[in-house]
Amino acid sequence: MPADCVLFSNERNFILSRLVVVSNRVPVPEKKGAASAGGLAVALEAALEKRGGIWMGWSGKISDEGEPGPLSIEERGNITYALTDLTSKDVDEYYFGFANRMLWPICHYRLDLAEYGRTEMAGYFRVNRFFAHRLAPLIEPDDVVWVHDYHLIPLAAELRQMGLKNRIGFFLHIPWPPADVLFAMPVHEEIMRGLAAYDLVGFQTDHDLENFAGCLRREGMGDMIGEGRFTAGERMFRGGAYPIGIETAAFAEFARSADSHSMVQKARRSIEDRSLIIGVDRLDYSKGITQRIDAFEHFVTNNPAHQRKVTYLQITPKSRSEVPEYEAMQRMVAEQAGRVNGALGTVDWVPIRYINRSVSRPVLAGLYRLAKVGLVTPLRDGMNLVAKEYVAAQNPDDPGVLVLSRFAGAARELKGALLVNPYDIVGTSNALARGLNMPLDERRDRWGRMMEHLLEHDVLRWCDDFLGDLAA
Repeated sequence: MPADCVLFSNERNFILSRLVVVSNRVPVPEKKGAASAGGLAVALEAALEKRGGIWMGWSGKISDEGEPGPLSIEERGNITYALTDLTSKDVDEYYFGFANRMLWPICHYRLDLAEYGRTEMAGYFRVNRFFAHRLAPLIEPDDVVWVHDYHLIPLAAELRQMGLKNRIGFFLHIPWPPADVLFAMPVHEEIMRGLAAYDLVGFQTDHDLENFAGCLRREGMGDMIGEGRFTAGERMFRGGAYPIGIETAAFAEFARSADSHSMVQKARRSIEDRSLIIGVDRLDYSKGITQRIDAFEHFVTNNPAHQRKVTYLQITPKSRSEVPEYEAMQRMVAEQAGRVNGALGTVDWVPIRYINRSVSRPVLAGLYRLAKVGLVTPLRDGMNLVAKEYVAAQNPDDPGVLVLSRFAGAARELKGALLVNPYDIVGTSNALARGLNMPLDERRDRWGRMMEHLLEHDVLRWCDDFLGDLAA
């Protein structure tokens, strides 16, 4: 048989193979069939529904009576959701401990916040072994496995140890740091060996991929031997940049429909004729929220013509409140917003509206569309889908301006944004002034280029690109 026929046959078999997705948390749809909210869930559910398969992960429940019970199995159409409980010790050591107090700060370049504990490290590897033992009996020989994010880096190595030879891919949703940052983590060799156990490792940007190659090389563990091909010990595997997208067309329609939402109309009336600047972030030290408030304060103070004519809305749901650093940040941001409002506000003008809870997706889409500036300035971010949602939500006739951190993965794609260094308070302040004063023709040109890219590179294409390369 000709080689091209063999390739076609292998790809066809791969496409027909079941897909097994593994993530820390699993967004099980409601029984009435409502779709999951996020774009990632939309894409993965579409792939699972098309091919049939399993989505396995933590249920979010804690078992306080010894070992967790058997997997909870829920069927939704062509998808099987397999959920496991964890013990409180597991959650403390694996999730709140090593994953979020070591891996997360290291990957976001925050060595000052990284806390290493041998107990937490052991718990991280133990829970990954536990996941592997729960997952392995569900996997059939032709299944394709796709593991997501930093919580589960060692999972493939555990599955290989059990004899599984399936195609296994991994996608890292957060940044991958350079060698000098990663090597501060005492178990970085084990983490890197864990990634080498996959057949394909996906990163958000080419910079993350370059950092990973540099880590392999510097540690003497392996090297890049060709475009996207790596060696590590006796393993050969591939790596690539796969910038995650959003469901662009659907979100744009969502934003158009949200114009008539009662809460959006109420927000429009409440800001009156003022220009709206919007920031939407989970409460996290990587998001640069305090620097952003400083930049807004500088902007208002140094641009008297905009005083009383602009409102900054910061939506920041609570996050990981069990971790002390996040509790402290919540207090800091609230106090900072209050200080600015006290110093600059008047009886009929509150400069900063700070909301410390979640906002429904329809309302959020409408608020994006109302905003003249989307202020997305993380200190470090794997991608940042808020930036992409803000662009998708805009009115093509009168689009807003995206002010975007150069340290967000999205900056590699959204060339129409005003890029800023979030540590440069004056520079970000100047970008706010430029965005609010930008002529309509320039706004339309910048938005049009970004929207065209987002429509072409949506989350379904991201999913297809990764799985296609895993098949190759």
